[in-house]
Amino acid sequence: MFKSSNRNLSFWLIILVIFLCLTYALRSILLPFVLGCLIGYLFDPLVDKLEKHKINRTIASCIVLLSITLITIAAIVAFAYFTEQQIAVFIKGIPHYLSLLQSKFSPLLNILQENFPDLDEEAVVEYLQNNSANTLTLVGKALQKIINESYALLNIISLLLITPVVAFYMLLDWPAFIRSTDELLPKKYKKDIREQAKAADKIISSFIRGQISVCLILGTYYAVGLSIVGLDLGLLVGLIAGIISFIPYVGSITGFILSMGIAFAQFDTITPILEVAFVFLSGQFIEGNFLTPKLVGDSVDLHPVWIMLALLAGGVLLGFLGMIIAVPMAAVIGVLLRFAIAKYKQSPLYKS
Repeated sequence: MFKSSNRNLSFWLIILVIFLCLTYALRSILLPFVLGCLIGYLFDPLVDKLEKHKINRTIASCIVLLSITLITIAAIVAFAYFTEQQIAVFIKGIPHYLSLLQSKFSPLLNILQENFPDLDEEAVVEYLQNNSANTLTLVGKALQKIINESYALLNIISLLLITPVVAFYMLLDWPAFIRSTDELLPKKYKKDIREQAKAADKIISSFIRGQISVCLILGTYYAVGLSIVGLDLGLLVGLIAGIISFIPYVGSITGFILSMGIAFAQFDTITPILEVAFVFLSGQFIEGNFLTPKLVGDSVDLHPVWIMLALLAGGVLLGFLGMIIAVPMAAVIGVLLRFAIAKYKQSPLYKS
C-alpha cells in the first residue's frame, strides 16, 4: 500500500515537473493560447445560457466572441486616444509646473540660505529648473513613444489572430473538454479530485470575474473624479490605477502617489490637492466596504499577501504570461494545501 502511494505521488510529481518545464521553455509563444483559454473559461457560462435559449452553440460562441472583440477594440482605441491627449496636455503644462514648483520651494531655499550663507540660491534654482525640465520632457516623450509603438509590443499577429481562434474553439468545445478530462481521472481518486476542482473553480471564477468588475468600476471612478477636480493626466492616472488594482493595494497606492505629485506641481492652493486625496481615499472606502464584498465575495479564500506573492513570482518567472496564470495557480495551490491539511488532521500521525 505504501509503495503504491509512493509510485502514484512520484508519477504526478514527474507530470508536474514536465508541465512546468514545458511552460517555461515555451513561454514566449504561449500568451495567445493562455488568453484564448482564459476567455473560454470566463465566458463559457454565457454561451451555456444562450444555448439554453435554443441558440446553437456555434452561433452562441460567435456572438459572444464577436461582442468581446468589438468591446476590446473600442476600449483600446479609446484608451490610446485619451492617453495621447492627456500626455500632450501634460507636456504643454511643463513650464507652468516648473514655475509653481520654483515658487513653492523658494521658502525652503531661503531657509537653507540662512543656515548656509555660502549657498548660491540662483545656481540651485537654475540647476533644479534645468534638470526638472529635462526629466519631465523625457518622461513625456517616453510615454508618447510607448503609446505610439504599443501595438508592435503586443505582437499583433499572435494576439489578434491566434487568440480569437483559440477562444472560439474553447467556447465551442468547453463541455467536451471537461468531459474528456473527467474521463481521464484516476477512478480511485475521482471523487476527491472533482471536489477540489470544484472548489478551485469557485475561487478562480469568483475572483477573476469579480476583480475585473472592481477594476473597471474603480478605474472609471478615479478617472472621472480626478477629471472633475481638474488634474492634468487625471483621466490616464485614474484608469491606470483602476487597471492595476487587481494587485492588492498597489493600484491605489501608485495612483495616489502619481496624482499627489502632479497635483502638487499643478495647483497653487491646498483645496484641489485635498480633493485629489479625497478621490483616492473615498475610492478605497467604496472598494473595501462595497465593491469587493459584493463582487468578489468573502468566500474566495485568497489572502492579499498570497496574491501579491503569486503575481510577483509569476511576473519574474514568465513575465506577463506568468501574471495571467498566477492567480489560478495560487487558487489551486491553496485548495490543495487545505485538502492536504484536512487529510493530515484525519491521519493517525496527527492523532497520535
